[in-house]
Amino acid sequence: MKNTDSRRRNALKQRWSAPLGTPTDLKSPATRDIAAALNPVLADVYALYVKTKNFHWHMSGPHFRDYHLLLDEQAAQLFAMTDPIAERIRKIGGTTLRSIGHIGRMQRVLDNDAEFVEPSDMLAELRDDNTALAGRLREAHVVCDGYHDIATTSLIENWIDEAERRTWFLFETGRRADSSGH
Repeated sequence: MKNTDSRRRNALKQRWSAPLGTPTDLKSPATRDIAAALNPVLADVYALYVKTKNFHWHMSGPHFRDYHLLLDEQAAQLFAMTDPIAERIRKIGGTTLRSIGHIGRMQRVLDNDAEFVEPSDMLAELRDDNTALAGRLREAHVVCDGYHDIATTSLIENWIDEAERRTWFLFETGRRADSSGH
C-alpha cells in the first residue's frame, strides 16, 4: 500500500513538472517569439481593462452617464480579448501569464491610483493607452506574420480595429464642443 502511494505521488510529480507540449506545426522559435510578443500585450490588455473599470467606477460630472456607459462598454471589449489572446498562446504551444504579479511585471500600461482624476483627463489617458495598445498589437502582428501564423495575425487585425475604435470614441468624446469641429 505504501509503495503504491509512493508511485502515485511520483507519477503525479512527473506530470506536474512535464512541459506543456501542445502539438503545433509551428517550429520552436516561432512559438517562443510569438508567445514573447503576445504575453506583454495580454498584460497590457489586463492593465488597461482594470484602468478603464477604475475610471468607469470613479467617473463624475455632468456627462457621468454617457462616460460611465462608454467606459463600461470599452472595458467589456478589453476583457473579451484576454481569453482569446491567452488561448492563442497555448494553442501554438507557448505558456502565458500565471498571476497578477506576472501581469504587473510585464505590463507597459501605467496604473493610475490618484484619488481624483478629472473626467477629461480620464478620457485622454485612456485614449493614449489605447493608441499605444494598437501600436503594440501592430508590433506583435509583424512577429506573427514573419512566422506565417495566419490565425494569430487575423485575430490581431480585429483587435487593432477595436483599439482604434476605442481611441476614436475617446478622442471625440473628450473634445470640447465647438461649432467649427476642432
